[in-house]
Amino acid sequence: MEKKTLLTVKNLHVSYDTPKGVVEAVRGVSFELGQERLGIVGESGSGKSQTGRAILRLTASRSRVRAECVEFDGIDLLHASESTMRGIRGNRISMIMQDPQYSLNPVMTVGEQIAEAYRIHSSAGRKKARQHTIEMLNTVRIREPEKVYHLYPHEVSGGMGQRIMIAMMLIPEPDLIIADEPTSALDVTVQLQVLALLDDMVRERGMGLIFISHDLQLVASFCDRVLVMYGGRVMEVLEAKNLENAQHAYTRGLLNCLPKLDGSHEILPVLKRDSSWLE
Repeated sequence: MEKKTLLTVKNLHVSYDTPKGVVEAVRGVSFELGQERLGIVGESGSGKSQTGRAILRLTASRSRVRAECVEFDGIDLLHASESTMRGIRGNRISMIMQDPQYSLNPVMTVGEQIAEAYRIHSSAGRKKARQHTIEMLNTVRIREPEKVYHLYPHEVSGGMGQRIMIAMMLIPEPDLIIADEPTSALDVTVQLQVLALLDDMVRERGMGLIFISHDLQLVASFCDRVLVMYGGRVMEVLEAKNLENAQHAYTRGLLNCLPKLDGSHEILPVLKRDSSWLE
């Protein structure tokens, strides 16, 4: 059975006007996403997060976004009204931000914020929203969820804040999740549990997932396909299981820079960049 295409992005560009001239953050990115796990990898500044934000029209006000097509389930996201976008953000497409410190409201308890996200996109009352929130906190492996419900963001650790953000984005049960470094602040055990949760939602609900990460090995083991970015461009797209056999010089360079426990190099090699990659 052929899987449904959820998102189509064609020739996406994101640029910023700066005192030093125009900065092209994303340059002609194109891809399709079905009911699958698509990993986007690359160095800092390669355009990974800007691509995710542009899909939801969450780039900074000074940005300029243009594309031939950014379509989700038949909806033109570039030209949709703000009212339509409010109905899509969080409800049908959720984005897990990288740093919960700047994404959570400091004057609301974490439980109230998650419950609010659920109530906005459903007809649930306060009691049901609170119960569902505690269940979701338990799902993302937070101990004593009833206690954590009443804590403020500054009272939780970075790892717990990341799991709270994930719970908030998952609770409306969206069709597509854009996860920007969702496991960066988590220890290895919790990281695997969160990945298992995301994997279950993709497989059981037919959800799509864009998984943005620096961790090539994690993406190779978790995702179905990998999109490799450099300087705002797509260098290579390949099956995740074949990442070790990548052909592009940039992808090979990233892989060679990874430390290996059984390696013989005393000093890790430095990635050599080629100006032709941006032509």
